[in-house]
Amino acid sequence: MIDLLASASIAAEFFDRTASTPKVQQIVALSLAPAFLLSGIGAIMNVMMARMIWIAGRIDKIDDRIADGRHDPADPERPWLLARRKAMQHAVMVSTGSAASISVVITLLFLSAYVETRLGTLIVITWVLTMLLLIVGLGFFFRETRLAAQGPR
Repeated sequence: MIDLLASASIAAEFFDRTASTPKVQQIVALSLAPAFLLSGIGAIMNVMMARMIWIAGRIDKIDDRIADGRHDPADPERPWLLARRKAMQHAVMVSTGSAASISVVITLLFLSAYVETRLGTLIVITWVLTMLLLIVGLGFFFRETRLAAQGPR
């Protein structure tokens, strides 16, 4: 019975903390910038995935032609495509980490409004991590586009 009263007390306290409409509006407003960043990361990743799918398809075609004896295995196009695919895989993986990190930022923003613990430093660290991951992901994407522009050697 005491457990039930204690859990009811905790629930009542939670509802008291979260009942403030202005506070919720403030947190939603604060989370809009990270949410737009998340949508931008998604758009960038869509472009990355389209390029990676094309590269993988081209590698498969070359592999089929090599197996049939219709393509020279010494052709430099396959190693070039493999290098591009590797750069794109890294770009997608790091960008996914960036998207996950910005999702954590949004979650921490909402939690910070309702818990006593100060989360500001953790939010800043996670935001910086998001930016670093995004920069690294874009660096790998830049590398792939440079490889594409140079062509097979």
